Amino acid sequence: MKKLGAAVAAGVIGIGGSAAAEIKVGMIVTLSGPPAALGQQAVDGFKLALEDLDGKLGGEEAELIVEDDGLKPEVALSAATSLVEQEQVDFVVGTVFSNMLQAIFRPVVESETFLISPNAGPSTFAGNACNPYFFVTSYLNNQNAEVMGKYAQEAGFEKVFMLAPNYQAGRDNLEGFRVHYEGEIVDETYVPLNSQDYSAEIARIATSGADAVFAFAPGGMGVRLVGQFRDSGLADKVQFMSVFTTDETTLPAQKEAAEGFIGAGNWAPDFEGEASKAFVAAFQEKYGYVPGGYAMQAYDAAMLIDSAVSAVEGDLSDKAAVQAALEAADFTSLRGDFSFNSNHYPVQDFYQLSVAKREDGQWATAMGELVIKDYADNLAEECSM
Repeated sequence: MKKLGAAVAAGVIGIGGSAAAEIKVGMIVTLSGPPAALGQQAVDGFKLALEDLDGKLGGEEAELIVEDDGLKPEVALSAATSLVEQEQVDFVVGTVFSNMLQAIFRPVVESETFLISPNAGPSTFAGNACNPYFFVTSYLNNQNAEVMGKYAQEAGFEKVFMLAPNYQAGRDNLEGFRVHYEGEIVDETYVPLNSQDYSAEIARIATSGADAVFAFAPGGMGVRLVGQFRDSGLADKVQFMSVFTTDETTLPAQKEAAEGFIGAGNWAPDFEGEASKAFVAAFQEKYGYVPGGYAMQAYDAAMLIDSAVSAVEGDLSDKAAVQAALEAADFTSLRGDFSFNSNHYPVQDFYQLSVAKREDGQWATAMGELVIKDYADNLAEECSM
């Protein structure tokens, strides 16, 4: 297990002050292997928020403990248990991948510790298994795919080939695409998580008759898939649509291979809001790379915690009051309008995104048309909180 310092606190991230921390946050993300860039974005986004808050949350000195789950459920579980029982953190922030979230969910919420997910948003905990101690600052896994399906329907794509890794988020995303898409799904295939060879799937796409592909392939998976798809020559014949496949964690490696590919999401680095512009500029200056949604959502997670701690004046003993303060979401989200549904998943706008080369030569996603405004997930009605 990799620990990025026992305390990534005020002094460590370059902010003055040495008072004992009053608020402890444990963060569990993937920081090793092909998807490490996703977790690093989340860590850097959260740390930047702490820096902007002078190392404090709700005016109280804050300490951040970061753990690498290694994309292994048993490691994630061990980290969560340690953070809750030994470190006695006030909040756990995590994870990147849904199967890691499923591993840590029970030990965290059953200890009555608030769990804030900056990325993973499995359908598992959005309906009748919702929990008062669980909040999501990203989305329901299905939603980005639902938006992509709606865009595909409106754009007139008649036949779509779908591909995803065989785990909860993969299944959620392929299911989500079908919600608004009424055309023909010519094939649906699942590959092993972290698969690196897509030659067999690309051969099937070539003979499927599809006029578009919908893929969910985060991190290193996306780098390999996009490169192999471009090299096959199919990119000139079949529209490549995806979620979490061509983003700020993969585009530095994909570059021109992803040109012309489209996606869907709640934000891109060229979002017009003033808070977002300031965040992107500060992030690039500090870390030297373009922030993606993983960083944005982690920044928002920190600001959400800050708003709640401030609302209860640093007194976290009244769990109901903290829950109510988190539900209020009284902070300025980098994505603009933001509120929580009754199941603690966000209500927010979603857009079509495209791949673009910026003036500084870096590749990033760019905002496109608004596809669905104030989109609330359809599982909240099953939540009995």
